[in-house]
Amino acid sequence: MKRVLADFEEYLSKNLPIAKSFHPYFEKATGEMLKAGGKRFRPLLLLSVVDSYEPMLVENAYAAALAVEFIHTYSLIHDDLPTFDDADLRRGHPTLHVTYDEVTAILAGDGLNTHAFYLLSNAPLSSDIKCSLISELAQNGGIGGMVLGQAIDCFFEKKKLSLQELKFLHIHKTAKLIAASLKMGAIIAGLSKDKQSILYDFGIKLGLLFQIQDDIIDATKSSLEAGKTTNNDKEKNSFVNLLSIKGAKEEKKRLLEELKGDLLKIDNQRLTDRLNEILIKYFE
Repeated sequence: MKRVLADFEEYLSKNLPIAKSFHPYFEKATGEMLKAGGKRFRPLLLLSVVDSYEPMLVENAYAAALAVEFIHTYSLIHDDLPTFDDADLRRGHPTLHVTYDEVTAILAGDGLNTHAFYLLSNAPLSSDIKCSLISELAQNGGIGGMVLGQAIDCFFEKKKLSLQELKFLHIHKTAKLIAASLKMGAIIAGLSKDKQSILYDFGIKLGLLFQIQDDIIDATKSSLEAGKTTNNDKEKNSFVNLLSIKGAKEEKKRLLEELKGDLLKIDNQRLTDRLNEILIKYFE
């Protein structure tokens, strides 16, 4: 997958948003957080599925992987705004509202959000596949997923949620976009609905694991170590605040073992091996 990710990174650099005008820096701002890097975790999942089942389709899948990264990056830009987390560092880079201003950050995020669907609609894939991808990303990235999770997160910021409510929040805010990345890869690869569902369900658990680890990092790492503003969740509903650092680590371990067991449900050894590598690399 190193080669696939390297090729994807090159594709990203050649397909940054274009917004030619006499505005002094808007176009630069739209691509700044994309160029700042990141784990490319969601594109990695999507491309891993395609490459495991239909490697000849990987190049055609880059637009879909980039669309997911655009949605994720827009969410980070907005999450860092003063009205949300008021963070000044992201991906080891000053946040957009710090570098420029709040209006520019909001509009850059808006631009990435809508441009993601432009990328999907023009991807070198069949019309039926593109429609399914657009539907999947809109559902999981919008009011049926990430946006709803953000709304719940903000409204209940100073009100303690139950563990069940906390999981609902983060299934929507974080896990659904991760799950959609796997399912979108499955759609491109032409997998059956049952196989798509297995990967989506795996992605929901993987997304919760991702969030638990993120909460632990926020509570235990410096901003320099994490590459983003940390110790910023003290009044939020996080797994650390609800379960303690020890409890969050125990929940992380339990979920990691559950996911390793769920790998047995996947019928493709190449994908099983890659997902296992991802679990080891990012979560052990």
